[in-house]
Amino acid sequence: MDSKPTAAAAPSRWGTLGADLPASFVVFLVAVPLSLGIALASNAPIMAGLIAAAVGGIVVGLVGGAPLQVSGPAAGLTVLVFGLTEKTGGDWRAVCAIVVLAGLCQIGLGLSRVARTALAMSPAVVHGMLAGIGIIIAVGQLHVVLGGAPQSSAMANLRDLPAQLSTLHGGATTLGVLTIALVVLWQTRAPKPLQRVPAALVGVGLVTLLSLTSLGDGVERIVLAADDHVHAVVDGHQLADGPEAPKGDQGSILAAIQLPVWPDMPWTTLLGCVFALTMIASVESLLCAVATDKLHTGKRGNLDRELVGQGLGNTVSGLLGGLPVTGVIVRSSANIAAGGKTQLSAILHGVWVIVFVVALPFVVESIPKAVLAGLLVFVGYKLVNLHHIRELREHKELPVYVTTVLGVVCIDLLMGVVIGFGLAVARLLWRLTHFSVRVEEGPTWRVHVKGSLSFIGVPKLSDALGRVPPGTPVHVDLELTSIDHAAWEALDGWRSNHVRSGAKVEVDGLDEAWTAAHHPPGTVLAGAVAAPGAPAPAEAAAALAPDAEPVLAAGREDVPEAFEDVEALAGASSGHGRI
Repeated sequence: MDSKPTAAAAPSRWGTLGADLPASFVVFLVAVPLSLGIALASNAPIMAGLIAAAVGGIVVGLVGGAPLQVSGPAAGLTVLVFGLTEKTGGDWRAVCAIVVLAGLCQIGLGLSRVARTALAMSPAVVHGMLAGIGIIIAVGQLHVVLGGAPQSSAMANLRDLPAQLSTLHGGATTLGVLTIALVVLWQTRAPKPLQRVPAALVGVGLVTLLSLTSLGDGVERIVLAADDHVHAVVDGHQLADGPEAPKGDQGSILAAIQLPVWPDMPWTTLLGCVFALTMIASVESLLCAVATDKLHTGKRGNLDRELVGQGLGNTVSGLLGGLPVTGVIVRSSANIAAGGKTQLSAILHGVWVIVFVVALPFVVESIPKAVLAGLLVFVGYKLVNLHHIRELREHKELPVYVTTVLGVVCIDLLMGVVIGFGLAVARLLWRLTHFSVRVEEGPTWRVHVKGSLSFIGVPKLSDALGRVPPGTPVHVDLELTSIDHAAWEALDGWRSNHVRSGAKVEVDGLDEAWTAAHHPPGTVLAGAVAAPGAPAPAEAAAALAPDAEPVLAAGREDVPEAFEDVEALAGASSGHGRI
């Protein structure tokens, strides 16, 4: 996909329909296999993924504020939803109630006009969260590829992986590995014109056809007419059917629709689940909306309205028995690349999902679970973006990234994000208060001060300056990102006393305009740096930029990178290569 902005204006209604109709088919072909795989990895009913895809297209497309964004189930919520199925004892209807509550919270946030606040997240935390999710998805689905079942936690999956590798199941393993190989080869080796066909569709479609031969004998396939909606997985084993188990979807999208039931859990646990789903889904959707705006030159997205649309989409999806929905950058970029002009393309893609499920359910049921698992192994791998790791290392943010990854994998998604964000804030505060001072003796003494100079550092600065003998010429070299009034007074007071002792003082790095009214004769000024009450010069801004704590916010050029790999399989090129 060409990442250059694409015009989004439509000359007429018929001209718009002529562009949106074919684009909707492309997005539909991307959405179906990924929705099935995400439902499987989420420990949710298969039909829940298709319901969410239809609702994300139609409902969010009608109400949302991002014209070319396409919404649906996303890999970024897979781990969270899997955990919700365990907390609710495997009752999918209770999970749907949490989805409804989260949707209502999103509507409230959108009406409060605080959408942009959700973008205040360090890239190290965002990428770390996605990488942690990717590791959990890849390791868990690798068990399915190898013919087994995913465990209840990432650590359990890692612990049992060697034993699973020693007991391969031929047919399922072959199909899963072939799926991964086809997706990789299609994105890296296929001719450019052919790469417009979604890699997910190619991998799932071709290997499913191959599975209809003797190679697929005995492999487990998707079953829409399930005995019940979903079973939680505990210690590697599915919970047995109970008398209160849902009746199941029976292979029909209408039969799959069941009203939510109130979760049987403490209020504190319920509020924590709703909060986690609300925040993660909101941040993912808003970042996707900002990223989508970078890809076209049409009307900009209204983030508050988009958050209301996402909330309404989650409310409806939960009421109908679907997965939670978010804005998804891969579907959105595929929509723009295919020539989509308005929200009509997203709406139509949701209609095609419904038509597909109603008219061709046997196609879904022909897909082996190992094929979808292979697709998700690749999705998880792509979420661990090596380019992001190198970039974060250059900006010295790798500790925040690694901490977030470990928190997500070893504890849980919400705690991992909280720990990572806390470390990012602590690191920012440290940078805002940290400075170094070094004194060099000589005929002219030199004092080097570097960092952020504030009232906290005044004792350390005064101690260093106190080591310069009275009457000795001195050169003070300042490389400051900021200086507050208390630090300035300490520096100015020492300078005045030292000049009165008959010494010459050179200060390199203070803003000339700000100090002009304060310095006495004998002070030589050079260079410039921001001081309290003065505008920062260009040199100071340039010096600060490489070391500043990056924060994702609307309008940043690197925002699309934050969630460009959430599904990672549209066959579209990003700024860092084809995903």
